[in-house]
Amino acid sequence: QVQLVESGGGLVQAGGSLRLSCAASGLTFSAYGMGWFRQAPGKERAFVAAIRGSGGITYYADSVKGRFTISRDNAKNTVYLQMNSLKPEDTAVYSCAAAPPRYPASGSYYTQKDSYTFWGQGTQVTVSS
Repeated sequence: QVQLVESGGGLVQAGGSLRLSCAASGLTFSAYGMGWFRQAPGKERAFVAAIRGSGGITYYADSVKGRFTISRDNAKNTVYLQMNSLKPEDTAVYSCAAAPPRYPASGSYYTQKDSYTFWGQGTQVTVSS
């Protein structure tokens, strides 16, 4: 049974930082692309960042580029999202997700939520102004 468990969310002031973690179990972690998505109240779930299984290639939404960094530790079956310079508009529930291996896979494969077959429950991030 695949499980993705996020942690690290919370309340932070604008300009602050948070580091989210997502621990995975029940899958060959290094084979899966991992992504972070977020959903704000009244809005659709949106892509934030993704990283290929090898960890060598990453993708970011324009709104977070230069502020957020996705990384993974395949030895620990964990993916991270370092969020710096947080803004009130970053407030949302952040979820991690796993996309099965696909060869070849274009960048768009990792940015589309329909590519992801396993999802975590999410963690709330609230940025106050």
